[in-house]
Amino acid sequence: FLSIPMSNVWHADPNISLDVLSCFDPLGNATHTALSFDLIGEDVLITGAGPIGCMAVAIARHAGARNVVITDINPYRLDLAKKMARNVFALDVRSTTLADAMKQLGMKEGFDVALEMSGSPKAMADLLPAMFHGGKIALLGIMPDSAAIDWNVVVFNGLTIKGIYGREMYETWYKMTAMIQSGLDISPVITHRYPYTEFKDAIELMKSGNSGKIVLDWATA
Repeated sequence: FLSIPMSNVWHADPNISLDVLSCFDPLGNATHTALSFDLIGEDVLITGAGPIGCMAVAIARHAGARNVVITDINPYRLDLAKKMARNVFALDVRSTTLADAMKQLGMKEGFDVALEMSGSPKAMADLLPAMFHGGKIALLGIMPDSAAIDWNVVVFNGLTIKGIYGREMYETWYKMTAMIQSGLDISPVITHRYPYTEFKDAIELMKSGNSGKIVLDWATA
């Protein structure tokens, strides 16, 4: 048995699968970031198609976004992002620009909301001029100390940048539980399962970038 303060306990809905519950920590990051701004009818750009970015795709679509575009340089992760929701524009920035994506989607103006989840200075630099005037940016990715942005673009376009850390206890947990109860499906982000004894293989696969979330099965522990 484990004794912990009651304030550290979240009573999970027993109807939510253990696999999905195992993703609640990073899902909290995705939820906190994606729901920082109103998404209903908005054009949303997500930079970084890691598991958190992929879950943000599902959340943005569930929350009523119009166009959802996600960028990365990893083909596996981009394919995974397209499985998270319908009508997702997954963009490999090595071969296609944000301007190309906007043209294909018939967008006459920039993105209303951006969710930066890559920690890439290049991604941040590219998204700024792609924002609509008055656009809002939620910043979860951790940039290197050397990262710099064009503050003139921020100032003259009236952009809002909000830093995101962790999750809001317990509001984020209420929101992600309610979304799952109302049809949000993040299960495609779970791509592999290993017995806990093979955790080294699971870690190597994770490091390769050719996976989403990996579940370690402790059923035989």
